[in-house]
Amino acid sequence: MAKLLVLTLLGLGLAFFRDHRSSYLARMNASREVKSVELPNCKLIKGIGLYSCGYTELLCSLVFHCDNLSPVSSRTASHSSVCSLKNGLRYPGVKSFEPDKPGKILLMDMNEEDPTVLELKMTGSNFDASSFNPHGISTFTDEDNTVYLLVVSHPDFKSTVELFKFQEEEKSLLHLKTIRHELLPNLNDLVAVGREHFYATNDHYFVDQYLRSWELYLGLAWSNVVYYSPDDVRVVASGFDFANGISMSPDRKYVYIAELLAHKIHVYEKHANWTLTPLKSLDCDTLVDNISVDPVTGDLWVGCHPNGMKIFSYDPENPPGSEVLQIQNILAEDPKVTVVYAEDGKVLHGSTVASVYKGKMLVGTVFQKALYCEL
Repeated sequence: MAKLLVLTLLGLGLAFFRDHRSSYLARMNASREVKSVELPNCKLIKGIGLYSCGYTELLCSLVFHCDNLSPVSSRTASHSSVCSLKNGLRYPGVKSFEPDKPGKILLMDMNEEDPTVLELKMTGSNFDASSFNPHGISTFTDEDNTVYLLVVSHPDFKSTVELFKFQEEEKSLLHLKTIRHELLPNLNDLVAVGREHFYATNDHYFVDQYLRSWELYLGLAWSNVVYYSPDDVRVVASGFDFANGISMSPDRKYVYIAELLAHKIHVYEKHANWTLTPLKSLDCDTLVDNISVDPVTGDLWVGCHPNGMKIFSYDPENPPGSEVLQIQNILAEDPKVTVVYAEDGKVLHGSTVASVYKGKMLVGTVFQKALYCEL
């Protein structure tokens, strides 16, 4: 009887593992191969992570500026890209190539014919630049046109939001504050709605790496979105299978959330009390990472991973591909989804973000390089 019980339990365990293995591979899009979609005029950005100088991670939040490289809010102004550059992302479960190099913040003027990047010096008496490990990034422009950067960082694999003030003349960032909270344990991305106010995604529920791996494997869908202000911190949306990128519509009425392993973009209505109400979800046949919103058209531009297994199990001989989606009229009953760019890893390894301005597109990646294309 004891042997029969052991065999029964073993059989149930194997069946449980097999069922979840199948689900895990489907969520990762493990069998998907990339169908190439090329653009005619693309080039790599100078000074960002070519193979000869190591691997980098790039995440970008587009802002407008009125004067040369001065990011202030104006739709009629010229345009820059504030980029979070990391030499090898130090993030649990993701391959790190140069984990000892601290992160940087870069500025790029997309009006230039051949754009290059400018490193912004970071200052502040209480800021530890050596442990700066940037992930998500967002900007907020005050009524006096002061620009603030809010950056997710992972010092020692913890989660913080670093608040900076952009100093135009010095082309530098003054560190103002480090934000920590028990409801912000596993930050991925954020979208600023004030100087110290933001919505942020937690991509896992557990902090412990062992438990995080089981959460990911079993598809527990326990990650969430948190609203943060100095006086009010609360969960405003939950039940996500790896909540990832987050952004907002140009009229600031809607919040867009990327659910990586469910392959969905969710649309939420934002209310005056900062609560969110779900409106709709859009299924995508790819792992959706970060969302950028065109401030003029309202189109969503999404950096995606065609095959998630290649991201979490990096193999330089079989590198992860890249994919960029354009989503038009997302509030309509039948939004238009277009694959604008896709390739199998020969050019880029693991696209995380894509943003556009005046017929130009910037694509950033998990591991290295950034691509600049004319559409």
